[in-house]
Amino acid sequence: MGPAEGGLTAFLGPGGASEAKVFPCEAGEAGLLSSNQDVCSPFLCTVPSPPGRQEVRRGTLHFFLHCEAVSQIELRIPSSTSTSRSNPRMSREQLAVERARRAFSTGRSKPLAYRIRQLNNLRRFLVERQSEIAEAAKKDLNRSEVGIQLFETLGLESEIQLVIKNLKKWAAPRAVEKNLVTLSDTLYIQPEPLGVVLVIGAWNYPWAVTLFPLIGAIAAGNAAVVKPSEVCVHTSKVMEELLNAYLDKELYPVVTGGVQETQELLKQRFDHIVYTGNSMVGRIVMEAAAKHLTPVTLELGGKSPCYIDKDCDIPLACRRVTWGKFTNCGQTCIAPDYVLCEASIQDRVIDEMKKCIKEFYTDDPKSFLDYGRIINERHFRRILAMTEDSTVAVGGESDHTECYIAPTILRDVKAGSKVMQEEIFGPLLPIVPVSGLEGAIDFINQGEKSLVIYVFSTDKKLINRLIEETSSGAVLANDCLVHYSVSSLPFGGVGNSGMGCYHGKFSFDQLSHLRSCMVRPLKNEGMNSMRYPPHTPGKLGWARFFLVQAPDLALMGRVGALAVLVAVAGILINAYLL
Repeated sequence: MGPAEGGLTAFLGPGGASEAKVFPCEAGEAGLLSSNQDVCSPFLCTVPSPPGRQEVRRGTLHFFLHCEAVSQIELRIPSSTSTSRSNPRMSREQLAVERARRAFSTGRSKPLAYRIRQLNNLRRFLVERQSEIAEAAKKDLNRSEVGIQLFETLGLESEIQLVIKNLKKWAAPRAVEKNLVTLSDTLYIQPEPLGVVLVIGAWNYPWAVTLFPLIGAIAAGNAAVVKPSEVCVHTSKVMEELLNAYLDKELYPVVTGGVQETQELLKQRFDHIVYTGNSMVGRIVMEAAAKHLTPVTLELGGKSPCYIDKDCDIPLACRRVTWGKFTNCGQTCIAPDYVLCEASIQDRVIDEMKKCIKEFYTDDPKSFLDYGRIINERHFRRILAMTEDSTVAVGGESDHTECYIAPTILRDVKAGSKVMQEEIFGPLLPIVPVSGLEGAIDFINQGEKSLVIYVFSTDKKLINRLIEETSSGAVLANDCLVHYSVSSLPFGGVGNSGMGCYHGKFSFDQLSHLRSCMVRPLKNEGMNSMRYPPHTPGKLGWARFFLVQAPDLALMGRVGALAVLVAVAGILINAYLL
């Protein structure tokens, strides 16, 4: 080490320097510098070190330095040292992943206190940057400030609060049941972080579908690379510029860009990928993940049906369906995609929904503050093309200059109609007449499994039959959308609508490795004799007894506890009442 103008110069290793960086330094502070960081800080990690001490570690090239009355530190990196920054072949995406993995390897994301601190920072971001978040959502989706809080940030704040409250319990070792063979052993499940998680968000609810998985990743002790949807240009920019001002930018980098950047990210190795979007891209994500044997959580949507029973409260059912369908201009992955009902009530359903559209969005939805817009012109044209072979019963107005499509109801829709061939993801609600519940179940089962099935009925037997005879990610009776807000229920699809789940503890478990742990005492060898050669019928008999015919220890424990309770009660009664 030698003095330099305004501070100290640290020469790491022999040879000349190919790169030099200057960092601010305050007297009396010690810290850790890493030469292969894009933006180094001597205070990334406070580590006590004696004045003047250098410590070089091969590979990552760290050194400790104690500042003594200097204003800056100049770091000279030897020409023989290769850095990520100077490697022209390393993409921005690859660099972000490498940094996240390197930061994870330090272990700083694992302590519960650190996870909670990051989660609190994320909550602070949602509160302090509400105006920037709302302004971006207004530009991208024409969503109001109240709407962005109601449908996105409020749920995120609630999720963070739930996770912080329960994290210690979720991360603790989980005891498991024993049998006669393992009676003297210690058995438990230990949740541990997976590593580096990739979160690929969607544009329809850009904050909720991106940050819900991020909350789970942080809670589980992982690093996470966040890729917001490029379709929401302004929201993506806010996320990139502001999120890392609150979170550890090495552990939780935000990578923006389009298809090319996403493809580059998918070339990297991750320990889990969470993707929200359509099934076509979902297949691409899964194919890329398979090259590294990376597990995936895919939330893919689909055509979620809604059956309205003719004997239910039709006005109330229509009110809730109308709200669920046209919220966010129909751009909701769990929106009712189409309605199934008997032909005898179709006209009444249309009339009731028409009243609700007027109540919710006035006679002029186009000028109403809480009615959104289609995200871009491509989706605008795609949605309008779906109406070409169907009869419009309500709405149908559009304006391509604003990507506006009015709340629209289509009647007498057939299975072969254009609007029934793919997820609508827009403000069109087809009504498909069926013969009754049996016809509805047959129609549902002919299609792909959806993210949710809605049913409106006061008949519990009807609801249970629909649940038993169909398959979907979820079932919601007598309402729409609200199951998404319940953290005690897993949110996810099945089959074509996705795989895996998240929310609350399900996010934590999904993004953790549930490690089986068994600790045996180095004694009691007599019990093990049945497993050693020579294998005899007698040993087989003992093995059968211990593994197959053994009594239920859990039941015996409960009976024993009950017996003790009865005995104690008898003693008390005898002592004080007799």
